[in-house]
Amino acid sequence: MESAIVSGLQGLLLGLTNLGTGHVIMILIGSLLLYLGIGKGYEPLLLLPIGFGAILVNIPLAGLMEKDGVLRFFYDTGVLTEVFPLLIFIGIGAMTDLQPLMENPKIILLGAAGQFGIFLTLLLALALGFDKLEAVAVGIIGACDGPTAIYVSSKFAPHLLGAVSVAAYSYMSLVPLIQPPIMKWLTTEKEKKIMMGIVKQPVSKTTKIIFPVVVTVAASIIAPLGTPLIGMVMLGNLMKESGVVERLKLAAENDITNIVTLLLGLCIGATMEAKQFLQPQTLMVLALGLIAIGLDTAMGVLFGKLMCLLSGGKINPLIGAAGISAFPMSARVVQAEGQKYNKKSYLLMHAMSANAGGQIGSVIAAAVMLSVLKGMGIVG
Repeated sequence: MESAIVSGLQGLLLGLTNLGTGHVIMILIGSLLLYLGIGKGYEPLLLLPIGFGAILVNIPLAGLMEKDGVLRFFYDTGVLTEVFPLLIFIGIGAMTDLQPLMENPKIILLGAAGQFGIFLTLLLALALGFDKLEAVAVGIIGACDGPTAIYVSSKFAPHLLGAVSVAAYSYMSLVPLIQPPIMKWLTTEKEKKIMMGIVKQPVSKTTKIIFPVVVTVAASIIAPLGTPLIGMVMLGNLMKESGVVERLKLAAENDITNIVTLLLGLCIGATMEAKQFLQPQTLMVLALGLIAIGLDTAMGVLFGKLMCLLSGGKINPLIGAAGISAFPMSARVVQAEGQKYNKKSYLLMHAMSANAGGQIGSVIAAAVMLSVLKGMGIVG
């Protein structure tokens, strides 16, 4: 009887004796993510399940990511197959209004310019010793588009999924802090005060329906490997604009997106095991992600300055900062910054156009990189 009690106590202490310093650090990091999501309101829909998943996977001997573990099942089923991020893309498309972009199509150029930071960061990552697939996963953080970052990293650098995802969503929530200093440094007082007129080109229902189809075909022909990405976004948008599948649209933007976001967050947290996450490479990923978003913002503003020059001073370069995929947060940042310098300036609709272009641009940028890798024979 006494030996049975001793054995039982040893079993109870087994988890404690296997609790290492790394586990404790990762549980604290998971708790920090919970605090940022709950206490600060930074992307709570993702940071809460990611933080809790990080805590769960660092409980010694729990085995949640082992062969028969529940988190391993969700990870293999939804992340390795790329199903989870693609389902979220449908929801994003269903929630995105592309009308401002269709009303002012030339602003899509700012969405393209806002992706240059991705490629510059890719080159920097290669110079720092990341291999080609890892560099692509790191560079895509600059898109400020969590699902795209998850899709690319889970496909080609799954060992970086935790670091890339945490960086992408953390920095996306910090856009109101990251972008304003860059916008201020790169523009003159005169440029900041430019007022832009309201562009109101009538957009017919037919145009709204045709647009996602045309974008899908054109982008897929240019970069075939990106077809799942752009296709799912545009499918969601087509459901929204068609007006004939309201139930599917509501399911895509609510029920499906909510369930998948929860499971995807837990799976991302499950990749944050101490032995994998606590590496110098993780800090490099976080640093490069910040650089990528900074470069994307800078390139968008600089291209905005070029458009300002070519238009004879009719375009406010600040809207170039919205050429990333943080929709509609970045557009709101542009509006707030513009009003600091000119209370009569209303840049929101113009910034929304650039922001919508940035969403499409980020997906196409990822597609282009994947197609280049295929052309180089690095991926099949």
